[in-house]
Amino acid sequence: MSVPSPASDVARDEAPRRQTRRDMPRGSPAARAWADWKETRRLWRLGVRLGWLDIRLRYRGSALGPFWLTITSALMVASMGVLYSRLFHMQLATYLPFLSLSLTLWSVGLSSLIQESCTCFLEAEAMVRSVQLPLLLYALRVVVRNAIVFAHNIVVPLAVFAIYHVWPGVNAVLALPALLLWALDGFAACMVFGSLCARFRDIAPIVGALLQIVFYVTPVIWMPQQLGAKASYLFYNPFYPLLEIVREPLLGRVPSLQIWGIALTTSVVFWLIAVRAFIRARARLVFWI
Repeated sequence: MSVPSPASDVARDEAPRRQTRRDMPRGSPAARAWADWKETRRLWRLGVRLGWLDIRLRYRGSALGPFWLTITSALMVASMGVLYSRLFHMQLATYLPFLSLSLTLWSVGLSSLIQESCTCFLEAEAMVRSVQLPLLLYALRVVVRNAIVFAHNIVVPLAVFAIYHVWPGVNAVLALPALLLWALDGFAACMVFGSLCARFRDIAPIVGALLQIVFYVTPVIWMPQQLGAKASYLFYNPFYPLLEIVREPLLGRVPSLQIWGIALTTSVVFWLIAVRAFIRARARLVFWI
């Protein structure tokens, strides 16, 4: 006999009432997906609370909680910074702020969000089967959870900036709309990868393997200027503009309009794919998981 999870209890308390099949929206798949989105907007506080609850349950019984990830990130940045600064023949004072920020943005931001989006609906199987809630609420839950972890880990590059007296100034404000774009793209990733991985379980490890490859071909541990004249080829990597629109302001520089244009175009295309995938998969998700 299955035991309800604490998350299920929270959902039962927050949901105004459980819907029956008669209450479910009728019409085309697109109309039902739109109704799901409207219900998610209405219950956004529940999504935030579920994301916060996930963090509390994940580190239940731990003295430091999510700050263990912060300590791990700090040790990795320190060890990699000393090693790669010598390999690349770069000044540690120049390279370490770049590396600490890049690793945090990649590992705790982009990569973690994409990988967790693959199990967005699968890990919520118990709630999906026991509580009638909009499916997109679980996507919001994943985004909020990763945002909380990101807030804990951004402390590492900030500490490195303080040590080397590197401050971005007012340009750091430009990172806020970029982070909002990341959150929107993370939501879209849950829609497309969460749907695909619910149907095809092999996609999650494939995505993880591809992200490992993308990590090495994206300027995370190496700087774009190290490519010299061939740096223009980086624009064919969709992860590069998305990384730059956040990293450049936090390093005190203003991203070019070209980088913002490519990042926005990539996000729009990705959202169109995500919406199409979710509309087609929504009615079958409960059976796939």
